[in-house]
Amino acid sequence: MTATVSASGLHLRYGGTRALDDVSLRLTPGVTGLLGPNGAGKTTLLRVLATAVPADRGSFTVLGHDPGSSRGRQEVRRSLGYLPQSPGFHPDFSAFEFVDYVAILKELTDRTARHREVRRVLEEVDLGDVRGQRIKRLSGGMRQRVALAAALVGDPGFLVLDEPTVGLDPEQRMRFRELIAQAGEGRTVFLSTHQTEDVAMLCHRVLVMARGRILFEGTPAELTARAAGRVWTSTERAPGAKAGWRTGTGSFRNVGDPPAGADLLEPTLEDGYLLTLDDVDAEVATA
Repeated sequence: MTATVSASGLHLRYGGTRALDDVSLRLTPGVTGLLGPNGAGKTTLLRVLATAVPADRGSFTVLGHDPGSSRGRQEVRRSLGYLPQSPGFHPDFSAFEFVDYVAILKELTDRTARHREVRRVLEEVDLGDVRGQRIKRLSGGMRQRVALAAALVGDPGFLVLDEPTVGLDPEQRMRFRELIAQAGEGRTVFLSTHQTEDVAMLCHRVLVMARGRILFEGTPAELTARAAGRVWTSTERAPGAKAGWRTGTGSFRNVGDPPAGADLLEPTLEDGYLLTLDDVDAEVATA
């Protein structure tokens, strides 16, 4: 499938910290998930791709536009929808006023057409009935949907979502997943999350990032397969396990290198993710 977003050799340093260390990637239409621990560089990567901060070195294109020039950067921003971790709402704005403000920033200058578009995206995220309410009076889940509506205004071809389900209760998270899946039909969505469930349920591709580097790029099934033969059950926590915990049935689920004759379990995407991080930590420790 043709890449709509392509990056090569992205480097970015904050003081003595390498936030991005030779990051290269390809994104195609659909939803791609970005997993990684705190401090991995996920938000930095999303901010670079959203043209919020420039990389020190490297290049990328979005839908054929190169943000290396002012004209190219303007074209990228016209084709981009961005939902940051902290959207920065003005509390006295209504949902309609906030999305309308973002639409103005996106150069939707015709007032009638712009208001029609604002109403469309608010309806798309099921907020049409509360569009006149002040954002400060909305629930956390509704505020996230306002932010998503703002990201969707103008029908962008590339949607960047930074931890969109954080802080949501299970019902709100399920609803938000539905909205993200809908958004991924016909456009490229890049989703940063700590929730492996989000990736398993939403994403056709997944990237794992740590220490500013991409450690894995492939399908969720391929990431899960990394843990094949490395998850087992026992009556007590196995001393050599990388991770182990007592389950609701009273037995222990262990992840790592099983002993001979261990009772193996089917791995999950979370198991593959944990082992990918553990393997790179082991490489660093022995380097």
